[in-house]
Amino acid sequence: MVAPSLGLIALVALWPIVYAIWLSLHEYSLVQAGVSRWAEPFGLGNYQDALASSEFWRATRITVVFTIASVFLETLLGLAMALIMHSAFKGQGLLRTVVLVPWAVLTVVTAIMWKTIFDPNLGFVNTMLGTNTVWLGEEPQALMVMIFADVWKTAPFMALLLLAGLQVIPSEVYEAAKVDGATAWQRFRRITLPLLMPALLVALIFRTLDALRAFDLPKVLTNGANGTETLSLIAAREFQENRLYGEGATLSILTFVIVMLISFAYIRLVGGNLKAMAED
Repeated sequence: MVAPSLGLIALVALWPIVYAIWLSLHEYSLVQAGVSRWAEPFGLGNYQDALASSEFWRATRITVVFTIASVFLETLLGLAMALIMHSAFKGQGLLRTVVLVPWAVLTVVTAIMWKTIFDPNLGFVNTMLGTNTVWLGEEPQALMVMIFADVWKTAPFMALLLLAGLQVIPSEVYEAAKVDGATAWQRFRRITLPLLMPALLVALIFRTLDALRAFDLPKVLTNGANGTETLSLIAAREFQENRLYGEGATLSILTFVIVMLISFAYIRLVGGNLKAMAED
């Protein structure tokens, strides 16, 4: 009964991965279309070249720094916004709508907007701060702008997921804690956080995987210049600009492996700690 569904999943999800692995094991001719050869030795030549490349490790470092910084800030801001939106007050519906607006904006539009804001001639940041900084033309300022733009756009997504987790916590638990004399901090530490952990874990996994695959934001914002070149960006460059399909597929597979390992670590380490905290 489930065979058709499994077949569809294999066609849509598994086949592109298998084909990408096949591409990564070959070197394709730039002169004659369709001509390829096995990437020696043993089909691993492209992987050896990628792992020996300083560009790959630089892009990996930039991607990891961007992911850690953006996800950390988005989690803090998202939790704060979720707690505010969960509170009962007049105008709650309007606040929820306004908060979610940045998430609805296309990433390309977000990148263009923040690129204009930080432009030394068109933007107002230098005027407001009284500086003369070329934000997108220097390191590490360009990466800071990219992180800021990503946090602005995606923190509402974190808030939405965490708000859904807050709304399933029974109000009776808080009322009982108040009767027992628990302070606001104690209620947050002993009730809200443990019961919110499943939603928090899901939000962290989604955002981490998305940040590790960041492409459109750095592409439009800086085109990978000045310390903003991510793994997805260098893989796309090998495909589109250099027409090196084997090398591009190799970088894509390495990115996929990194994402998969980090996801596994999240589920085993973070998930285990959250479960222990909840039981405590």
